Amino acid sequence: MISTTLFGQLLRDEMERPCFIPPGTNSSQSRTLSFLLGGFPVWETTRMWSVPLCFMYLLALLGNLTILAIIGTDQSLHVPMYLFLAMLAVADLGLSTSTFPTMLRMLWLEDREISFGTCLAQMFFIHIFADIESAVILAMAFDRYVAICHPLRYSSILTNSVTTKICVAIIMRATVVLFPLPVLLSQLCFTRVRKLSHPYCLHPDIIKHAGSDVRIHSTYGLFVLLSTLGLDLLFVLLSYLFILKTILSVATWRGRLKALNTCISHICAVLLFFIPMICLSMMHQFIKHVSPQAYTFTANLHFLVPPILNPIVYSVKTKRIRRRMLEMVCQRELHKARGGICQ
Repeated sequence: MISTTLFGQLLRDEMERPCFIPPGTNSSQSRTLSFLLGGFPVWETTRMWSVPLCFMYLLALLGNLTILAIIGTDQSLHVPMYLFLAMLAVADLGLSTSTFPTMLRMLWLEDREISFGTCLAQMFFIHIFADIESAVILAMAFDRYVAICHPLRYSSILTNSVTTKICVAIIMRATVVLFPLPVLLSQLCFTRVRKLSHPYCLHPDIIKHAGSDVRIHSTYGLFVLLSTLGLDLLFVLLSYLFILKTILSVATWRGRLKALNTCISHICAVLLFFIPMICLSMMHQFIKHVSPQAYTFTANLHFLVPPILNPIVYSVKTKRIRRRMLEMVCQRELHKARGGICQ
């Protein structure tokens, strides 16, 4: 609560400070008070998307809250694999709540404008939850590596204490690395043309509209990307190289398939998160002329799809989660049947 208050006060102070415009900069450039959200080109053809987007948001909330409820109420699931899954659900909830409401507000109220401070706050939370999700996926890859490559030492390596420390380290890394982004952006001046490419605020998209030198911001943004999501992806791939080597050493095909089946859900989460992320990063960093539709489609795949599909994938492929969900449904139906009989 204290850090959030300090963060908000810092943004307000920076926004109230007069903007310094370097010599030679066009006089029409000034600190912008708002941005215009993009991503939906024509109102008449995009209002119809408000209902599917609302349904997607509710589906993401329902799926991830169900995962959290199942893991929270079942003591037998309080083990590293499912604790990491719970943290993934929290990251998905944060990511979807940071993106969907802005899109729905824009479509329902036909209001594209978002204030500078709100945009920076949204950007911070979108990136921090994406970073947390990336790190959780890496932690889950490490969990699968220990379970398959060192099964006899699993309980001694991944204790509850180690799991807690990993979760705390994930949150601390995301906060420390990403906190400078809004602070640095608050120092910039922006041009009059400030329409964003997405229906939410992202760091590479915001700095495109700066009227001052952004080399430091671009360099730091690239450093953040490579040192967090880039390293996470590298270590995930290394984990699966060792896992694949161990699986291939199993004598029977049945044993190999059984070991591989325990990784299917996690592999889906890796593909859903990292492939769109790589494409979006390449577009922002190295490709100058890309259609707005391509930006929007790729960003939506990266930020909107994983929170919806991750709970579905883990519910279908994880036997204990699936069994608990069926038990919850059966108990509810039994309760309704008893209520009908009593009436």
